[in-house]
Amino acid sequence: MFLRPYHPDDLDELLTLFYETVHTVNAADYTPRQLDAWAPAVPDRGRWQRTLAAHTALVAVEEGRIVGFGDIDATGYLDRLYVHREFQHQGIATALCDALEAPYRAATFRSTPRLPPGLFLSGGATPWYAPSR
Repeated sequence: MFLRPYHPDDLDELLTLFYETVHTVNAADYTPRQLDAWAPAVPDRGRWQRTLAAHTALVAVEEGRIVGFGDIDATGYLDRLYVHREFQHQGIATALCDALEAPYRAATFRSTPRLPPGLFLSGGATPWYAPSR
């Protein structure tokens, strides 16, 4: 697995990964209506393209296939972090997060709580953010 910068040609694959991951990995924690609100069948492609282009965005690639992605804005806010449903628990989220956060690891950034107010986590993501990580 290797990480590389997001390219606009990746958008369709990212949108599919996002939709399928939310609707499978998170299905035990949310109602179908909540899943559809979070990851609608018809996403706002323009919004996705704008935010991915404005942020630092990385994709994780395994054997030519995108297996995860994440993006962070200029303030250090981690906007998205998703791993393909078939590649969960393999260190991909950690690798993406570490690479995205690396530029923000200054002493002042390290003092920021791991779970800032307003951070929303799915039930499946909560253990990943646990202090033992």
